Amino acid sequence: MEETQDLPDRSRRVAEALAGIGAQGRVRELPDSTRTAAEAAEALGCEVGAIANSLVFMADERPLLVMTSGRHRVDVGVLAERLGKGRIRRAKPEEVRDATGQAIGGVAPLGHPEPVETVVDLALEDYPCLWAAGGTPRTIFPTDFTELVKMTAGTPVAVN
Repeated sequence: MEETQDLPDRSRRVAEALAGIGAQGRVRELPDSTRTAAEAAEALGCEVGAIANSLVFMADERPLLVMTSGRHRVDVGVLAERLGKGRIRRAKPEEVRDATGQAIGGVAPLGHPEPVETVVDLALEDYPCLWAAGGTPRTIFPTDFTELVKMTAGTPVAVN
């Protein structure tokens, strides 16, 4: 894995997980932050909707990773109803790190210490190429909807 040796440790873990599932996309580090969907879209020259935001929530006090299109927000009430959950709230920074081993703004869809229940926003199907965080706020990798669902074992669902 020569190409990953210059990546931060958390991103190397993501790159190894991607290689392990046979993903075509490779993690790369950008010179500027990709912490927000708008920053990532600008750095990559793509639509903000093609950014697969990784947002961590607590659903009935268990981590829930929501992969959502950068073009809209998650409606936690609607999502709780669709998933049959009692309550969904935003995870605190320490809860995000505990669940994923990664910091807010750089949470990848995989490479976590333990599997995290995941939903994948149906709006991401609108884009042939998606970009997801690679474990840090400056690393990112390309994927597509089908691969994203597969790599996360996620449930496709409308999140708003």
